[in-house]
Amino acid sequence: MIDALSRLCVQAKRTRYSRSFSGLLIFLLLTLNSELLFSQTMQSLLTPDTLKKLSMEELLNVEVMSVSRRAEKLTEAASAIQVITQDDIRRAGATSIPEALRLATNLHIAQKNSHDWAISARGFNTDLANKLLVLIDGRTVYTPLFSGVFWDRQDYLLADVERIEVISGTGGTLWGANAVNGVINIITKKAYDTQGFYGEAGGGSQLRGSTGIRYGTRLGEKTFLRMYGKYFNRDEAVYPDGEEASDVWWMGQGGFRLDSKSSEKNEFTFQGDYYNGQANLSAGGKSDQQGGNILGRWSHVFSERSEIRLQLYYDKTFFIQDVSESRTEDNSIVLAPAGTLKDNLDTYDLDFQHTLSLGTRHHFVWGLGYRYTHDEVKNAPGLAFIPEVLDRNLFSVFVQDEISVFDNLSFTVGTKVEHNDYTGFEYEPSMRLQWNLTSKQLLWTAVSRAVRMPSRIDRHIRIPTPGFAPIVENLLIGGANFRSETLIAYELGHRIQFGTKVTSSFSTFYNIYDRIRSTSQSPADQYGLTFPFFYENNLEGETYGFEWRLTYQVADWWRINGGYTLLRDDIRIKSGKEDFNQALNETADPRHRFSVRSFINLTKNFEVYGGLRFVDSFKYNNGGVPGTVPKYSELDLKLAWLPKKNLEVSVTGQNLLNAQHSEYVISSPNPREDVERSFYVKMAFQL
Repeated sequence: MIDALSRLCVQAKRTRYSRSFSGLLIFLLLTLNSELLFSQTMQSLLTPDTLKKLSMEELLNVEVMSVSRRAEKLTEAASAIQVITQDDIRRAGATSIPEALRLATNLHIAQKNSHDWAISARGFNTDLANKLLVLIDGRTVYTPLFSGVFWDRQDYLLADVERIEVISGTGGTLWGANAVNGVINIITKKAYDTQGFYGEAGGGSQLRGSTGIRYGTRLGEKTFLRMYGKYFNRDEAVYPDGEEASDVWWMGQGGFRLDSKSSEKNEFTFQGDYYNGQANLSAGGKSDQQGGNILGRWSHVFSERSEIRLQLYYDKTFFIQDVSESRTEDNSIVLAPAGTLKDNLDTYDLDFQHTLSLGTRHHFVWGLGYRYTHDEVKNAPGLAFIPEVLDRNLFSVFVQDEISVFDNLSFTVGTKVEHNDYTGFEYEPSMRLQWNLTSKQLLWTAVSRAVRMPSRIDRHIRIPTPGFAPIVENLLIGGANFRSETLIAYELGHRIQFGTKVTSSFSTFYNIYDRIRSTSQSPADQYGLTFPFFYENNLEGETYGFEWRLTYQVADWWRINGGYTLLRDDIRIKSGKEDFNQALNETADPRHRFSVRSFINLTKNFEVYGGLRFVDSFKYNNGGVPGTVPKYSELDLKLAWLPKKNLEVSVTGQNLLNAQHSEYVISSPNPREDVERSFYVKMAFQL
């Protein structure tokens, strides 16, 4: 029943390989003829000594924003946070944001097919995962259709990403609803850090072709601008028998960013992006997708103790997708004919924040927010959202105070209050205790509450669309009384640095969930039928486990990162209630995950990266009974040659241990898709 919704996350495009290859060849020829200009480089992004220059102390002193919504050193952030740096992304050979996120050991990344991923922290990595908040430069990217992320629409020129902050654990007090199990904050470089020309091009077996360019220039003494464009196309995945799944995908994207610092107290950012792409769907049909955003942010420093920030953005997404026929559970009876679903979403978001220190004991951060969404859907025969046009308002206010009890002991308390049009007021308080045992050792503990607000699926879905069903008029409908899901989270963490070579971070958690989404049946009619199914909040349960990460600087030319995650869950039907899916539809999570990654400077001009990961088997919903995704191990390798200061030529192999393997199964009658072993070459340079 939810298969049609799952395919909303699957957007890809059939590619004209000859045209892409010709463009790639021309780009490479232009690159080689630009050799004499390398001495004009304004930035050393591709320097082979990058790793040597980043000592262990410098890596730990990277400033992060996501834990407290103000700049603080990673070593002082009392949270299970990991930072993926630009150097990590480049050296690992990541070609997409989901691939870059694999570098965070506290995330479960599962590729579903050629163009879609399931990504979560601390569980609930389902077809329509909805408990992870994702931001790009302060702009939230989850969709109100299902409160999750269309990962195939989130892209950027990865060379311009400064860092990615990944928090596992609730962030509702500062970031609001949907920051239930984690927060991903993707932060791009400022325009004055990306001056000059940068270009890259590559291609291979799965990533058939990829090009990207960026140009940065100075407009004034303290005003800088960059513009970028990129394009890629990817080959299809395969079914377990090796047959091609026909889900090729392409997308082009471009944008700009302007940063101006008119004075020491004022800084302004203005940026925007536009993308357009198309996807072939393995179930048949295709999906066209396009969208854009524009964002403005102003910050003003009153003093060392007081600073404000005001941000406004507008985001538009639009897609047209062929929806296949809706069928019964045994895939035999057609409930509604195929058709086309259209969704046009406009989002306006205003955010104000004030950071204030009172004396030496209190560090306040508070803010106000307002979000307005206008969603227009043109329904397909097999899938509908009713009403088709929906306006929604979200008001919020938050406050948090970090109280320095002693020089090495602090207590943080705060809450966020939100008002939405579905459930009214929601409250997300938290308390956190931080103890700096030494200058290199931190202990923290926290208790927090978070909510996941209803989405359009929960309240407004209709399968099939009324008036199109020859057999069953209503198979699945939204729950008119569906309420917010809630979480009470307990966490204990420890971070320590051993000398100048080794750092370790450990966190353990116990989460209590209530009012989780369930599927109920209507009372049997005179014919014994129990349609329609509808959504309720009949599930509850707990998850618990721990996350451990280790970084070891073996030598100045060799660094190793490793991590292990244990996750246990007990999600069940409440006493006296029911769920058609037997509490299987909201979790799809491996118990054990392990990874180790090695970054080596072989010589002055050669770098080697190796990444090994193991993901345990896990259960998923297979029509109300448990199915199993098998465990797997995989290896990625990259060899990079840097003959000049700002030229890199590399070859990367991904998923090298298996010709093909499965990472996820979408709950549907369609066969699962496997990820294939792949290779690609790439050239990158800048002037």
